[in-house]
Amino acid sequence: MRALDHPSQESISLPAVLAALSDPARLDVVRQLAASGGVVCGQFDALEHVSMSTLSHHLKVLRTAGVIHVEQRGKFRQHELRADDLESRFPGVLASVVATFGLDLPTSAQRAEPVLSR
Repeated sequence: MRALDHPSQESISLPAVLAALSDPARLDVVRQLAASGGVVCGQFDALEHVSMSTLSHHLKVLRTAGVIHVEQRGKFRQHELRADDLESRFPGVLASVVATFGLDLPTSAQRAEPVLSR
């Protein structure tokens, strides 16, 4: 699999982040990532409501806006919030969004290896 491009922390823009967070399906992805610390692509709850191709589109929007980071782990792709980068760039924005779900942003220590269940 080819490597995916991610914007540098300095190039993340607030309009791009807010636009990425404006869709309910993408907010659901952010909620799940905040709750779990990281999710393997096929494990997203959003798959109950949208097709895999639609979910892939939403993940790309979040990645190119700088909201999530995607890392290849063997044959799986692990998705995580770029909480530290976004908090440094726009203090409180992502934390406020995540707080609407009754959650806190995951810290670096809380991010874990993917949990595969099926």
